[in-house]
Parts: sequence; C-alpha cells; structure tokens
Amino acid sequence: MPADHPPIKRGRVVMLVDNDVRGDSRVQKEARSMAAAGWEVILLGERRDSPLETWKIGDAEVRLVPMDDKLSVQPTAWRRSWRRPLSYAPGKEMPYRLEMIKVRQAELTTRFAALNAKRRNGGSAAAHALGKAALLPTRATHKVLSLWTRGRARETMKLRASRRDTNALFTKFPPWFWKTTMGNRAWRKLDPSLWQWELAFRNVIDKLEPDIIHANDFRMLGVGARAKLRAQAKGRKTKLVWDAHEYAPGLVPKFHRLWLPAITLHEAEFAPYADAVVTVSPSLADLLKEEHKLATRPGVVMNAPVQAPAADESAAGVPDLRADCGIGPDVPLLAYVGGITPVRGVDIIIDALPHLPEVHLAMVSVHPNGKNPAVEQIMAKAESLGVADRVHALPYVPHWQVSEYLSPADAAVSPLHHLPNHEIALSNKFFEYSHARLPLITSDIRTMAEMVRSTGQGEVFKAEDLDDFVRVVRLVMADPDKYRAAYDRDNLLQSWTWEAQAAVLDGVYTALAPASAPPAKPAPAVTTAPAEPQVAR
Repeated sequence: MPADHPPIKRGRVVMLVDNDVRGDSRVQKEARSMAAAGWEVILLGERRDSPLETWKIGDAEVRLVPMDDKLSVQPTAWRRSWRRPLSYAPGKEMPYRLEMIKVRQAELTTRFAALNAKRRNGGSAAAHALGKAALLPTRATHKVLSLWTRGRARETMKLRASRRDTNALFTKFPPWFWKTTMGNRAWRKLDPSLWQWELAFRNVIDKLEPDIIHANDFRMLGVGARAKLRAQAKGRKTKLVWDAHEYAPGLVPKFHRLWLPAITLHEAEFAPYADAVVTVSPSLADLLKEEHKLATRPGVVMNAPVQAPAADESAAGVPDLRADCGIGPDVPLLAYVGGITPVRGVDIIIDALPHLPEVHLAMVSVHPNGKNPAVEQIMAKAESLGVADRVHALPYVPHWQVSEYLSPADAAVSPLHHLPNHEIALSNKFFEYSHARLPLITSDIRTMAEMVRSTGQGEVFKAEDLDDFVRVVRLVMADPDKYRAAYDRDNLLQSWTWEAQAAVLDGVYTALAPASAPPAKPAPAVTTAPAEPQVAR
C-alpha cells in the first residue's frame, strides 16, 4: 500500500537489529514496507556509547539505543590462567618486566665501564678489584631475576599458543564441560557478551508494548524471546518473528574461540520461542527447519531490490557509473558491489586483469565512514600488478539505487569462496546484479551456481581458480547480450522484487496478529532531535 495513503494501524511491530541500521538494507526495506502496509513500526538498532538517536524511514520510526561493550572483554584478557600458573597475567606486565631486565643490564654495564675507566686513568688495581667485588651481589640478583622473568615470559607465550590450539585439552575442556552440564544455556559461560543487547534493549521494548517483535538474526533472537516472555507474564499476547539472516553453525569464527559455539547454543535455546520464522533463501529455510526441529518450514523473504522506490528515495538522481570510473561507453567494464574480505574472493578479479588487458573493474565498496583498509589493500595489489589504472574504487550508493547504478557495466562478478553460508545464499548482490540486467559471473557456490545455470543469466567458474575465472570472463564478455536475454524469459525478475517479498512478510504478520487490532497505546515519545541517516549497503 502506498506510503502516502496510510491505513488504520494494524498493530505495533518492534523490529530489533544488532547494528546501527544505516548499513542494513534488509531491515530498512522491512521497516518502510511494513509501515506502508499499515503496521506501526519502530525499528530499534544499537549505538555505542552515545545518546539515543532517532529518524524516520518512510512511516517507520528508527531509534538507536545506547549500548556499551563492557561485557565484550573475555576473562582471559585480564585473569591469570591456572593451566600455567607461572605465566604473567594478560596485559603489559610481561613486556615491562622484560624491558626492566635490559635496564638492569644497562646499569651494570655502565658501572663496570666506570670502574674500568678509572683503572685506565691510573686508578689502583686494589680499588678496581674491590669495586668489581662490590657489584657481585647486584650481578647475582640480576642473573636470578633475568632467569625468573624470562622463564615466566616463556610460560606466557606457551599459554598463548595453547589457547590458539583448538585441539589442546585445556582448550577443549571448558566448552565441553559447560555444554555437558548446562546444555543450550552454556552460552552464558562461553560468551557473556550476548547479554549486552538484552541490557540495552529490554526496558525500551517493554515500554513500547509491541504486538509483534521482529528479531533480526541470532543476537536479537534471545532479546526478542525474553521480551515476549515478560509481555506474556503481564497478560499480553505478544508474538515473536525470528528473521534468520545466516546459518549460525556455518559462520566463520570471530572474536574468540568460544564465540561460534556460544552463538549456536544461544540460537538453539531461543529458536523454540519464535511464533514464526522467516529467512533469506529456500536452502537456509530447509536447514533451519531441520536444525531446530521447526513445525513448519520458515517463510522465505529474499534480499531482493525495491522496484518502485518511495518518493523521498527517488528524489535524488542516480550517479553515472562509467562517468565515475572516467571511461567511455565502449570500454569493457566488470562490476563488483559489496564488502572486501578474503572469503569474498575479490582478489581473483585483480589477479585476472593482467590477462584481460582491455577490461576495467568498478568496485562499489568504499564505506562512507572513511575507514577502508580492505579497499586500500586491494588497490595496493592492483598497483603491484600494474593494473591500478583499470580498477575504480567507488563509494556505496543507497540500496534502492544499486541496480540502476550498475546497469551500464558489461557484466557483474560474485567470486565467493566455498563456505557453508555462501553455499546456501542468494545474496543481495545476486538480485541487484539481476535487476541491473547484467550477465552474472559467479563462483561455483551451490545455490547461486544452480540458479545461474538454470536461468542462463551467466556463467560459473571454479572458486579460487584463476585460469577458469579468466576463461569465463572472456566467454561472457564476448557475447553479453546472450545472457541479458535470460531476463526477458518467464518474467524472471517479477518475483525477485522487494515488493513481492514484502507481501510474504506482511502475510506472516497478519497470521500472528489480527489485522483490526490497533496498538494498545501511542508509542512513548522520544525527545531527542532526529538525525538524518547515512545510507550504506
């Protein structure tokens, strides 16, 4: 339903997300479209160590809740380990003690030099001998302290190595013990930082008294489940929707060795509290149903682009990709959009450019916050290969502009490596490339490769295989119109729109809350001044 014809509010939806909203196109689209469909939507995101910040996305209200990260520090960062009791406590003590050994050695060297200088300048042999004898206790003390300090430093380094060794007994025992004794609740011991989101969000959610809580991803699942329980304890019929963006067991471990087991246990504990589950692809829906023994298969709400942006979104013109690259219409141009990490495989495009002498690359990857070390590294690599003049690092554009912005390119690349979550994903960029009507060059990750082969919209290469990638690029660039024609068959793009996905999500909400139910009372007012969002992807 158009946003300029707001219907009677159908119920209050509180959406939860563990980021600052600005870079999350999925939650932005969900909030705007559900508000346009008549739901009162309040989207809560996080803001580290700052006051509450608010703004609007269409008719939806965004509130960034202040949150600190005091629980993010693992006890190993400040506590001694009983497995090597002689090791130093984490921190600066060890380097300080090692430097003090050098200081004492420098002091002794200086005192000996002074004695020797006096002897050379005519001092008596007896005075020289007495001086050296007087330094014996200091030398002995220095020797003992040096041995002690260096021994403890070696113990500290061994402790660090053993903590990195996932097969070490003392590394495997704690998670095994807590999982055995506590089951899914063991995440409380493995990673207490998951409580940070609960502490920040709980009071805000309770004051809003939502009819539906929409929890995005694994961290907010627990926050939403606990809020649902508190609401039900007060007699309210709050429902919980869990929006699973990724397959938690398939994530790349981050932060520390206990992070991944903690989040999978956290998800397993709270998944049964969800009244409905939605996710981003059919493959992930099947995995979640099996993993959590769900009664019904999760609904699929794909990360498809908006076909008809709202008036405030379409007011600004779309930049010209080729003008931003400084090239004309006849220059062969590959496009890549998104973040740059090793597992996203962007290096293979750079490595291929010396074998594709006419081809340029547009990387829409520069984050608006100005911190782009990954982009700088990839540009340094391009410089070392002599192709930097054909690699163009460009800033992100708003999510509703991506497809139109990319459309002047000749082909698009998705070079992901083989990882569990990559295998089951149909990513944002897949749909954005498709709506740009670009031939798609993708690695052979399962779900995306199967789709590309079935539609004929592009070609598949073996992940991380440079020769095969170069072969496929040459094949596609030789006849791009052949692949563009696939988008004209069977209304391929019609179901790959956000409008179609929003209808699925609206159906999920409608099944959980009566369409005629108004909010219990107006949402509590927020007095802080609204802030304009800086939209990224």
